[in-house]
Amino acid sequence: MKRESKCIVAPSMLSADFSRAGEGLEEVNAAGADWVHLDVMDGLFVPNISFGPKFIADLKDKSTLPFDAHLMVQNPEPFIKEFADAGADYITVHAETVTHLHKVISSIHQAGVNAGISIVPSTPVSMIYQMLSDVELVLLMSVNPGFGGQSFIEFTFDKIRELDAYRTEHKLDFLISVDGGVTTHNAEKLYQSGVDVLVVGTTFFKSTDRSALVEALHAMNR
Repeated sequence: MKRESKCIVAPSMLSADFSRAGEGLEEVNAAGADWVHLDVMDGLFVPNISFGPKFIADLKDKSTLPFDAHLMVQNPEPFIKEFADAGADYITVHAETVTHLHKVISSIHQAGVNAGISIVPSTPVSMIYQMLSDVELVLLMSVNPGFGGQSFIEFTFDKIRELDAYRTEHKLDFLISVDGGVTTHNAEKLYQSGVDVLVVGTTFFKSTDRSALVEALHAMNR
């Protein structure tokens, strides 16, 4: 697989001030980021509740960037079309929440959007081997999902390398994304390990110079 010429930087709206979400999205646009990451939480699969399709739909006309919807919810299948209609360009579901994963991935494609699979830190990459030829994105959680601002879990590097090796061996072309604790201190190692998409939440919205941050993350693979 040909690697991206630069890391895709995807700020997470979970870390934005929800009372001024539109302004937060404008900051993502202005900083030169590549995607908008949207963490959807239901309070069941993860111990937090965030937002739903309307939040995404209300933001969609404020950006031309791809919207990456990460559904951290139990039984996501009934909501796939709603999120697609709301403007998601990628819809990622958790392997741990779905019994018939092939069926759900198919329903995402039928809705006309790119499909992704995510796994939490305790789930081995081997759990999703059989589905990797059917998706455009694999999202590895590098913190225990639910809240922003957590520290990166170091064994994620081993999982990234395993996933990248599998991708190369089987000549697949899905993107590898990592979410949780991504900073300028670990971004270069993440890219070297095989990551294509860096999800940044707290790191982005607490930065005093977001454009410089995005530029620095883009430069990590040069």
